[in-house]
Amino acid sequence: MDLSKTKTSVLSSLSTKKMRDKHGLFLAEGSKCVADTLGAFELDCLVAEQDWICAHSDIVAECEGKVLTASSASIKKISSLSTPPDVVAAFHLPCVASEAFVDSRLLYLVLDGIQDPGNLGTIIRTADWFGINTIFASRDTVDVFNPKTVQSTMGSLKRVSVVYTDLAQLLEKHREMPVYGTLLEGKNLFETSLGSSGFIIMGNEGKGISKTLRGMITRPLFIPPYDSRSHGESLNVAIAAAVTMAAFRGYGKIVEP
Repeated sequence: MDLSKTKTSVLSSLSTKKMRDKHGLFLAEGSKCVADTLGAFELDCLVAEQDWICAHSDIVAECEGKVLTASSASIKKISSLSTPPDVVAAFHLPCVASEAFVDSRLLYLVLDGIQDPGNLGTIIRTADWFGINTIFASRDTVDVFNPKTVQSTMGSLKRVSVVYTDLAQLLEKHREMPVYGTLLEGKNLFETSLGSSGFIIMGNEGKGISKTLRGMITRPLFIPPYDSRSHGESLNVAIAAAVTMAAFRGYGKIVEP
């Protein structure tokens, strides 16, 4: 079946959260992202060029007749990528939880006002790598189903849950758990004993961790530069999160039981 103009209009509107919420759909773009997302979320439709469909019969077989043929020009209208892929897929938005069970034995990421969709996607992908399956995010953090976020997760979205909630209430409710955060006045990340559980706060790209949450940090940490005399102003938040998670998982450190 060919892609209709009406469907093109709907799919091309999914770059905004307002329209994703209105239609209850989000996009995955590119062969790998589509393949990784299939099975994790309910498929609405897969849109691809005819040559791609012929070359990927295994993926097409999973789509249960929900495949639409389109020209490269039509896919370009839908795609948010600078170089449009041969295939995009629309999935139904899942019910997003505003709270989740917190196991005091586990480690969680807490994202305070992350605005860049690529940063969020990379953090999700990295959390998946380091075995962190739940991320708590402030309600002003970028939408996890932004197309650029979905693309950046490289399939990890199906294994990592992002829960949008009131972070101050979350931390207050679980005061028995340590709260870590990267601050200039914190202790050297690589010279500090780290627990195997707790909350790790990562702050906004420009403003850092908010004043309210900063006051709730019980174990401040600092990622030291290699050369204290000459270095950039700060680390990208996704890079800082990766370095921090690696340290907590014991890469080159002794981690407390």
